[in-house]
Amino acid sequence: MSTSTDRDVHGDVSLDALDLSAELAGGEGRATDPDVAAYAMRLGDDAVILAQNLCGWVARAPELEEDVALGNIALDLLGHARSLLRYAGSYDGRSEDDLAYWRDEPEFRSAWLFELPNGDFAHTIARQLLASTYLLELYRELAASADPVLAAVAAKAEKEVDYHRDHAVQWTLRLAGGTEESRRRLLVGLDDTWPYLDELFRDEPLHDRLGGVAVRPSMLRARVDEVLHAVLAQEDVPVPTIPGSSAGGRRGVHHPALGPLLAEMQVLARRHPGATW
Repeated sequence: MSTSTDRDVHGDVSLDALDLSAELAGGEGRATDPDVAAYAMRLGDDAVILAQNLCGWVARAPELEEDVALGNIALDLLGHARSLLRYAGSYDGRSEDDLAYWRDEPEFRSAWLFELPNGDFAHTIARQLLASTYLLELYRELAASADPVLAAVAAKAEKEVDYHRDHAVQWTLRLAGGTEESRRRLLVGLDDTWPYLDELFRDEPLHDRLGGVAVRPSMLRARVDEVLHAVLAQEDVPVPTIPGSSAGGRRGVHHPALGPLLAEMQVLARRHPGATW
């Protein structure tokens, strides 16, 4: 007669390999146009850099629930980045990892808003409010793209970014209507991040060449402003009037915070090239 000590109480446990490619939106479509690849890359860079920034709050957020919420938002953004960077790299045979870990700072095309350091929690919420409001309008429009892969990525991302914006709006109102200190910090955060909105709405020759595929940035400005002004008006928060920054992330000229962020993000891949887990 066997005893409990003779049996494997855990039963037969096996781990199946996770097919990460199955998580990517857009299937296995390949980019055949360098302009489409360049456009997908800049969107992917925005997402991966913001995701990396938000990961800095894991185990540091003011509430345990926020550790989870900000971590989940970062994971959503990482999923968007994977799909977009995979598609961008398919043009010249590079993988999503090649683009994330083996490009140097001047080769990235992320906008400065996404590169801004976390600051205090109010700064992060101000950045999230601006970023998620912009991204939601972008993906809503991009879901009608003539490019089927970009349309598929946008359709999936739109549903997730809708939650991201709601999360940022609720925290904006909570901070603005909370204590005198929480309101002061939010106002400072908005003043510090608002100038970097302008870069997101600049039309470039790339958008002219991608008519029907890319979203023209300038067409999003009025809708984004309308949402932001309506949110701030709920708690009588003044709309910042600080002039827009001349940020040049789309040209490879980046915020000083990007270099250290990339160093942290890329160190493992570069220290152990070719390693697998």
